[in-house]
Amino acid sequence: MNFVIVLVALLGSVWLLAVIEGWTTTGRLRLTAPLLSGLAYLGRESIVPRTPDRVFFETAPVLLLIVAVLGAAVLPLAPTLVIADLATGALFINAALAYVLVALIMAGWGPNGAYAMIGGWRFLGQLIAYAMLIVMPITAVAMRAESLVTTVIVGSQDGLWNIVYQPLGFVLFFIAAMALAFRAPFDLPTAPGELGGGVDAEYTGVRLAVLRLARLTLVITLASATTVFYLGGWHGPLLPPWAWSLIKTLAVAVSMLLAGRYLPRIREADLMRWCWILGIPLALLNIIVVGLLVLVVP
Repeated sequence: MNFVIVLVALLGSVWLLAVIEGWTTTGRLRLTAPLLSGLAYLGRESIVPRTPDRVFFETAPVLLLIVAVLGAAVLPLAPTLVIADLATGALFINAALAYVLVALIMAGWGPNGAYAMIGGWRFLGQLIAYAMLIVMPITAVAMRAESLVTTVIVGSQDGLWNIVYQPLGFVLFFIAAMALAFRAPFDLPTAPGELGGGVDAEYTGVRLAVLRLARLTLVITLASATTVFYLGGWHGPLLPPWAWSLIKTLAVAVSMLLAGRYLPRIREADLMRWCWILGIPLALLNIIVVGLLVLVVP
């Protein structure tokens, strides 16, 4: 039963996010826009490149969607509303999302096209750097909760959310989540102005529909992880716990969409340099500060 409820909540969140994305792009708020877009994709011809690696080409969009759903499986909407309350849930999220890299490398290699391949290799460097900014803030969150169980992590924020307890960790995790979801200004794997879509360039029809559904699902999963780790999860007044989880998740997801509209795309060399020179030292500093707070503050 939990599986069905969480899946429906995930699909509903993706639908609303697609509506909001369409509104920010076209200026028109239409609840039927995702349905119309989906039907339009289904009506288009699915063109296959001339000499593709067919296994990689066909598997990449589906794998990206599966990875996004797997990550959401350990994120609770309420104290008892979670698909899998694993003892190592926080680490499972990081492990599952690592396969985003595999999916994008496959999407870049499969079509045997120059732009797609460049996009896939760009994401390789991007994820190698920013994956550290996913796991290191999670480490600090687990230190405070003294557990890797996601429901326990949310419970540890009953009196004080982690965004207040460790704001530096929140900022680093949010930036890394945007990089992992390859949203602007971290959209180097797609880069419409440079690569003509990059890893998306050779996909059309149903395949492109699945790929874009997977991208939105990935944003929702990362927004939900941000909510669980830093925004108190289901904690909030008056409304049911699941409602607070969904409201916070959508707020974070929308902020990811809007941030890219006002920030220029970053050069890949600068993106890597900022992470290794600035991001990782700050993540280490965050772990040290949280460790001291855990020791000193009862």
